[in-house]
Amino acid sequence: MPSNHPSYALIFDMDGVLIDNTPEQAKAFQLLFRDLGLTTNARQLLRRLNGMPATNILKTVFTNPVPKKKLEEYAAQRELLYRVLYWNKRRELAGLTRFLEAARAAGLKIALGTGSAPETIGYIIDHLNLRRFFDVVVGKADVENGKPHADTFAAAARKLGVPPERCVVFEDAILGEQAAYKAGMRCIAVLSSLKEKDFQAPLTTIQDFTGITPAQVLELLAQQPETPKPSKAMAQRNYMKL
Repeated sequence: MPSNHPSYALIFDMDGVLIDNTPEQAKAFQLLFRDLGLTTNARQLLRRLNGMPATNILKTVFTNPVPKKKLEEYAAQRELLYRVLYWNKRRELAGLTRFLEAARAAGLKIALGTGSAPETIGYIIDHLNLRRFFDVVVGKADVENGKPHADTFAAAARKLGVPPERCVVFEDAILGEQAAYKAGMRCIAVLSSLKEKDFQAPLTTIQDFTGITPAQVLELLAQQPETPKPSKAMAQRNYMKL
């Protein structure tokens, strides 16, 4: 499989993949829960539901239904807390820029597929000067259903003009991995917050981007041509009723 083939694509989640920000995300949720008088453990919650839009995550912590507008207000409050906590910590995962430069040089197409809103995306990728690498950016505003649905990654592939079987998704979350499989794609798991055993069937796992090359990614695709089917057991354990 030639490494400069133009019709292969890499699709990156943002939180926990481009950056290692899950601890600050959890702290922001925990501070919000404290203000709301909730005892939910944010770290445990994100282990199961990380990757979903914040409003959907928040929906799971209330016993009674909460109006959409109120959930959006809570999500905005959490976003402000997160930005304050993460303001001086914004830095890319080790090796990311070099990897993206190599992928671009190899002729691969590159997309960002995240559940974040446009302003949150810009807060990270523009501050870190990463937008220049992405042919396509797909976020919360671009799809009807966020992860664990396939919409985010499917939209990215469609905009890139690359068939799903030629796409590799980089994900740090269980639900993101499942979204990739639902979209008919393979996945590489980034172990920024979870362990290898937490994932279903990634092509490989990485701690950061220092020990992998685009050529190795394409070789993994050739070695493992079948896309895993989404795990019903993991769906029951992690999706809950969403």
